This record gives sequence, structure tokens and C-alpha cells, in this order.
Amino acid sequence: MNIMIIDDEVIIRTGLCTVIDWAELGMNLLPPAESAEEALGRLLSERPDIVLTDIRMAGMDGIQLAKEIREKLPDAEVIILTGYDDFRFAQRALRQGVTDYLLKTSDPEEIIKSVMKAKQNLQMKWELKKQGDVQAAALRKQHFESWLTGGGNGSGNGDTGGLAYKSVSEWLQQAGIHLAASAGRPHGMRVLLISASGWGHDRFSGVMLGAAESKLSELLPGISLLRNNRIIAVVGVTPGWPGTRQLEKAVSRIKDTLRCDIFAAAGNEVRLVEELRRSYEEAQKVYGYRIVFGDKGLFELKDVEDRQGGRAVCSEKEESELSSLLMNNNASQLHDWTAALVRERLEDSETTPTSLQAFLQSIVIGAHRWLDRAKETASASQLSTGLTGAAATPAISFEPGVVLEDELFKLLLSVMNEFHQLAADGRHSYIYRAIAYIRNHLGEHLTLQQVAGFVHLNANHFSEVFKRETGQGFSEFVIRERMQLAANILLTTQKKVSEVAGEAGYEDIKYFSQQFKKMMGCTPTEYRQLSTE
Repeated sequence: MNIMIIDDEVIIRTGLCTVIDWAELGMNLLPPAESAEEALGRLLSERPDIVLTDIRMAGMDGIQLAKEIREKLPDAEVIILTGYDDFRFAQRALRQGVTDYLLKTSDPEEIIKSVMKAKQNLQMKWELKKQGDVQAAALRKQHFESWLTGGGNGSGNGDTGGLAYKSVSEWLQQAGIHLAASAGRPHGMRVLLISASGWGHDRFSGVMLGAAESKLSELLPGISLLRNNRIIAVVGVTPGWPGTRQLEKAVSRIKDTLRCDIFAAAGNEVRLVEELRRSYEEAQKVYGYRIVFGDKGLFELKDVEDRQGGRAVCSEKEESELSSLLMNNNASQLHDWTAALVRERLEDSETTPTSLQAFLQSIVIGAHRWLDRAKETASASQLSTGLTGAAATPAISFEPGVVLEDELFKLLLSVMNEFHQLAADGRHSYIYRAIAYIRNHLGEHLTLQQVAGFVHLNANHFSEVFKRETGQGFSEFVIRERMQLAANILLTTQKKVSEVAGEAGYEDIKYFSQQFKKMMGCTPTEYRQLSTE
């Protein structure tokens, strides 16, 4: 694809010719022109596909040049580059059908994006010309997608599945993939699902993905289409090449050329057209791991098929750590803990998208369960007004591009902020915080002085206010909370009574059993038996 640069300033011409590796972008850089008149004289002999021109030049300006180019080379793409940030110039340029309008202060990345957009436009035009019209090209891709994904027989007009199969075979061979029935050494084929990210703005995502598709078509024989912010491609694996190495090289070239992140999921290699659907299903399974692997690299079925699924529920220790962090109101510590937790899950070789999502959601549920208990305490103690019941726990987002540690931190931070806002609004907010502290340390040795110190109060004054606000003395409240904790453990686990006693803060099992029977009306063992009848 030929590109011509036109500018009457030598420093601009030279800079544009040297700062960008045009060959790496698939461009043949023609000798630059220093005026519109010179460019017009060479237009028909050199036939540039893309023209990058200044607006204000001695003699004919860039806008008039764009009009002349349109008349002589209707398919050429024109990009206006100027030092004048003047909307009137932009309007005039757009009326002449230019592809883009950039300032000379634009960085190389912006120029590359604009040129790749023009290149994509040209390739689309050429493809449409081959097919005759837009409708024919769109229908063919629609039929192919439907056939490949199993959404139909791919014909859409009453044709049989056999005719659709024949059409796909013909299209693959036209795209340079030699099938087993054709002359010469046949290609292997693989389905690729590719996403691109890293240009920093949603409005560039379509251009970036289009540029990635264009580059892929240059590097590997095959057919592709854009659907749901990803590329679906069937590519030929050149005979004699190790299939994975060839794909890795192509993915790396796309990444380096476009300066973006590429995630590619590959189905296994097949030899027959009728096996392509299986390769697609394999690629689809691998693509589901994008949230686990991140947005970089090529992954195959062998990278995921042996994974059994990591932990799907957070541990009691992790929930206890979270409760302490939420109560301490330290966002930095919460962020560090969240990042370490997510990193540990991602590094687990057994983790699957399903187990990861379930695990992270259990963290969010644990945080909201802790907040709901705090709200119930505040409401019962009349420490705060206007409290509502438990709200639905928000679901953690697994959308492509989401940074999991940031997403989880955001949800946990909202819980922490809500808790401390409620505490700050209460008439005796330190009682609110003291109760949360007690509940987080039930398995430890707890004293009145220790809790009073946590809320920075004199122990006697704290004891008086605590009893007045909760209706219970400190020791009575702690015992009741410990028994409720023990009862919950007995109902939800098969832990030994000695283990339950330890988690409830009792070393003496006999004394624990006495306290439990005094409050619950039966021994721990009887309580568990009664609950299962």
C-alpha cells in the first residue's frame, strides 16, 4: 500500500518520513512532495493509496489538492495535517471526504492510528469491490459466522448445510488456505479469538481492533470478522512451521506494530472444514480465561484444560482479616490486602474464571454481611437513625478490561466508607465501633479495658454508656456474642466441640459447655443434634 507525504516544510517532510516505520505498518513510502502541484504531477504514475498532506502551502492548498485527488483517484484516502487548529479548515476538509484531520503537534501514535484507519478503509473498499457490493460482503460474513458458531447452516436463504459447507471451503481457498482436497501440501487451520486493548479510550477501540485484523490478514492466510469487540478468525498454519510458534510470532508483530496489548485464544489445529466448529469451541473456552490471564499473550487449550478450579469461597481467616481492615478505616492497607488476595488467586494454577468469580464474590458478600450486622447493632442500640435493611450485595464485574483488584477494592471501600459514616453519625459512635471490635475478636482474650482503650475512653465511663445503650453489661454482651458465634459454627460445620470452643474464645471446654447450656438451654452436642432432626 503506497503512502505519499506532502508538505512545503522540509523538516516536517523529513520527520514524517523517518519517525514512523512505514514498512512495519505495511506501507510503501513514496518520495515526499514539497508542493500540491508536484504531487498532482506524480499522482497517476505513482498512484498513492494514502496521502498525508499539509493544508497551507504555497500555491494550491491541501483542501483543493484533496478535491483533485478525489477526481483522479476516487479510492485514495486523504489525511490532512496542519499547524492550524481551525474548525473552518476541518469543516472544509471533511466536505472533501478526507479520512482524518490532525494537528502537526500530534504524536506518532495518533498519526499511526489515523493511517491505520485509512488503511482499513481502503481494504474494506477493495474487499467490497471484489464482492460487488456491501450487501454481498456482509451476507457472506454473516453466513460464515453462523456456520462457524453453530448458529445455523450459514445459508440464510434455504440452501442446505452442504451448500454452506461448499461456500466456506471455497472462501477458505480464496483466502490462501489450501485444503486437503486441493493441489499442493494442505494447510492446518486454527480458529483464533483476538481482543486488543491499550490505546486508552473507548472511541479508539474499533479502529484498534480493525487495525489488528488488518495486520493479521497480512501475516497469516485466512478469513476474519469483527464481532462483539473481538476478532473471530480462521487462519492457515503454514506447512513445516510449528503451529504455536507461527501464531505467537504473528501476535507479537501485531502488538509491536500497533503498540497495544493483544490477547489471543487459539483452538487446536484441524485439517478438515467440518472440524472448524470444534476448534472454535476450544478457542471460546480458552477466551473465557482472559480475565485470569490478563490481556497479553497467546493461549491454547492445553493451558486451561487440566485446571480443576481453585478455591471458590474465602476462608474464615480471610473474612476475619477483612473485618479488621474495614473497621480500621485504612484505605491503603485495604488496597494492599485486596491486591495480594487477587494476585494469589490468579497465580493459582487451578484457578478457573468460574472459581475466581465465586471466590471474589464471596469476599464482597462477607464484607456486606459484616456491614449488615453492624447496621442491626446500630439500629437496636439506637445509635443511628434512618437505617435501612440489608441491600442486595453488588456483583463484581468480570467484563473484559476490568482490573480485578481495583474492582474488588472499589466494592470493599464503599462498605468501609458506609460503616464509618454510620459510626460518625451515631449519638455514641464509639459504642458502635466497640461492638464491631468485639465481634472481630471473639476468639481472643477480651477485657473491658482493652475495648475501652480501642475507642480511647475511660473504662468506667465506657462501661456505663455501653450498658445504657445496649441494655447489657460488657461481660454479658461478650458471652452472648460468643455463644451466638458458637451456635452458628455448630450449625454450619462439623468441627469438634473443642474447636468450636477455641474459636469462641474458650480454652476450658467444660466451662464453655456450661455457659452454652445456660444460654441456649442444651449442650453444644445436643444443639447440633436437635438442629439436624
